Amino acid sequence: MVARARMRVLTWNLFHGRSQPPAGRDLQAQFAAALAGWEWDVALLQEVPPWWGPALARACDADERTARTSRNSLLFVRRLIAERWPDLIKSNGGGANVILVRRAAGAPITAHRSVVLRRWPERRVCHGVGLAGGPWCANLHAQVHSAERAGADIARAAAAALDWSGGGPSLLGGDFNVREPAAEGFDRLGGHKVDHVLGHRLRAAGPAETPERGPLSDHVPVIVVVAQAAGG
Repeated sequence: MVARARMRVLTWNLFHGRSQPPAGRDLQAQFAAALAGWEWDVALLQEVPPWWGPALARACDADERTARTSRNSLLFVRRLIAERWPDLIKSNGGGANVILVRRAAGAPITAHRSVVLRRWPERRVCHGVGLAGGPWCANLHAQVHSAERAGADIARAAAAALDWSGGGPSLLGGDFNVREPAAEGFDRLGGHKVDHVLGHRLRAAGPAETPERGPLSDHVPVIVVVAQAAGG
């Protein structure tokens, strides 16, 4: 595991930087403040505006890795619109998955890998980071509106995470777009609705937490404390 016996893992879909009800303005500072105020070691984020990663990392004193997902052509134009009228352009502002690893966790990123899960009907990507002395942490946003497609994305992402970790301890978290995700070799460690954390050779060290996020996003953030499983 990491330098700590336990690791706090956050997963949160950022709803392309929007709120409910709509705020009508850019909310990067508000999302950054929320993330900075919670206690976690690794954050797995989905539906992130592709240019947000470095700013979120600075606010949280973290290292970041970004993997772009869908709707990123002509990104300069999309960004101009999204920063002024985010509730008008919505998901067409561009998308990315972001992994943040807090420097205080004492487990720097040693590797970053990604795999394209599908290109149709939307480009879906799983990416992961290897941590010094710790598990691989993979971040997933599975296909929506189809349990079959979501299941296929989950299976591919889980296989990739196991491959990257060499069969060692690994976790797979994110927006699974199914309420009871299952993946070969992984146990469900905690979640809320479609947002979950699964673990291979890892266990949950307590119940999942859902920190208060106010009107930000349409997803509840989930924090799961993980520890190495017996014999792991």
